Amino acid sequence: MNIVIYSKEYCPYCRMAKQLFNSKGVDYELIDIEGNAELRQRMIELSGRKTVPQIFIGDQHIGGFDDLNALERNGQLDTLLASNAKAAGLSA
Repeated sequence: MNIVIYSKEYCPYCRMAKQLFNSKGVDYELIDIEGNAELRQRMIELSGRKTVPQIFIGDQHIGGFDDLNALERNGQLDTLLASNAKAAGLSA
């Protein structure tokens, strides 16, 4: 599954996003941008946003934790994760 979280170590919203994915048993790639101007610039170019976390599921930019949590509350996150797993050739 291709999930990417641009993050900083001490960001509480980043921790909450990771906890949500962990609770679902979903693997993700964590990109720590703390002190790395190149990675931070890449995140901004991809997302159009300067805050962390910035979350991507497959090629889709989800946004920050509030956006991720809204998907979860609306029952759409599991569908999106299953769809991404199917597209990646993995069993959901």
